[in-house]
Amino acid sequence: FCSPNYSLKSVSGDFTWNSMSGRSVRLKSVPIQSLSELERARLQEVAFCQLQQDCDLGCQITIPKDGQKRKKSLRKKLDSLGKEKNKDKEFIPQAFGMPLSQVIANDRAYKLKQDTHREEQRDVSELVTSLLPFGSKRQNKELSSSNSSLSSTSETPNESTSPNTPEPAPRARRRGAMSVDSITDLDDSQSRLLEALQLSLPAEAQNKKEKSRDKKLSLNPIYRQVPRLIDSCCQHLEKHGLQTVGIFRVGSSKKRVRQLREEFDRGVDVVLDEEQSIHDVAALLKEFLRDMPDPLLTRELYTPFINTLLMDPHEQLNTLQLLIYLLPPCNCDTLHRLLQFLATVASHAEDRKDEDGQEIPGNKMTSLNLATIFGPNLLHKQKTTDKEFTVQSTARAEESAAIIAVVQKMLENYEMLFMVPADLQNEVLISLLETDPDVVDYLLRRKASQLS
Repeated sequence: FCSPNYSLKSVSGDFTWNSMSGRSVRLKSVPIQSLSELERARLQEVAFCQLQQDCDLGCQITIPKDGQKRKKSLRKKLDSLGKEKNKDKEFIPQAFGMPLSQVIANDRAYKLKQDTHREEQRDVSELVTSLLPFGSKRQNKELSSSNSSLSSTSETPNESTSPNTPEPAPRARRRGAMSVDSITDLDDSQSRLLEALQLSLPAEAQNKKEKSRDKKLSLNPIYRQVPRLIDSCCQHLEKHGLQTVGIFRVGSSKKRVRQLREEFDRGVDVVLDEEQSIHDVAALLKEFLRDMPDPLLTRELYTPFINTLLMDPHEQLNTLQLLIYLLPPCNCDTLHRLLQFLATVASHAEDRKDEDGQEIPGNKMTSLNLATIFGPNLLHKQKTTDKEFTVQSTARAEESAAIIAVVQKMLENYEMLFMVPADLQNEVLISLLETDPDVVDYLLRRKASQLS
């Protein structure tokens, strides 16, 4: 296979792309978050083909839709309408009970609003600072001159901060040595196939046709798509709660948890400090995951994930990895952040001694205990009421054991599961080469600059 400037050499697992100018790019295993948005979309397709061809899961496999809307039964529709009429809506929820992609879009919109507000405040502050010396020089002049000066300068801040005359927006901050979001950043020779490529938010492509989807994806890695609530809770618990015995098992204050929930739902910039109860924050994290309309591992992939238990350990890990690649990027990134955090909690489960020989109690939350708590929230077919669970307790027990086993396996091997090996990256590039050779050329140059 050849791109306009590269040729591929593959020998016993060594995937090297050589340029005509003598530069070579040897593909290495990389974190999935380092791939561009376009590469991740193609990785889904490559993983899907491999699962169908090489993995005997004994069930149908589909690529989950990002933020898809579920059909409601007539009764549920009537119930929801009744609640809306009777409920005094003070605000529209921003976090709980919403599709994950929408939560992240809300977080981005709020951050953009805050950043814009801070920019405006800084501009006004700088303007006032710049005018102070000018004003002091006029203090000893005649009153009429002073009034005239004040009159002329008073128009300046209004003009500079007018919404009708905004300053040109700065170029987007670039990540890495090479970065491109649109055709304007590429050479003229690369424009033919890339003129429609642009950065898009996860929620923007929900209702687009698949053929036009790739044309709207970025050629750069996009920032981790993790809800602000999950990241804030994980950071707080990593900083203050790793030595807390029975974290996630001890009860919390329902009133304080409800208050935190409302603040996040209102889009408030919540600050979790050391005075915040560990158990309240832990309960809030579990509540967010439980209330998601679609579980983090998605309903479409419930049976495939469970059926990996029928495989030998090595084959199971490889299949789990491919299934994770099928997840929408927001689910994938959020799952990685959560498993990373839970693995850190599990690493502090046992008692140990510090450098001075002092006993440090463990939190007793092993990977099995954590999988038992979080598994049913991450992987399920449908939400079950307490009454339904009691009636079907025997059947549910077997499913729960399977869910716990799968989540425990993922927790204990999360670092490997979110890496993309060289052979799969190579398949992605070959797939892109067939339709977008200029894209492959750009991606390889970016990889080369990152390696150097």
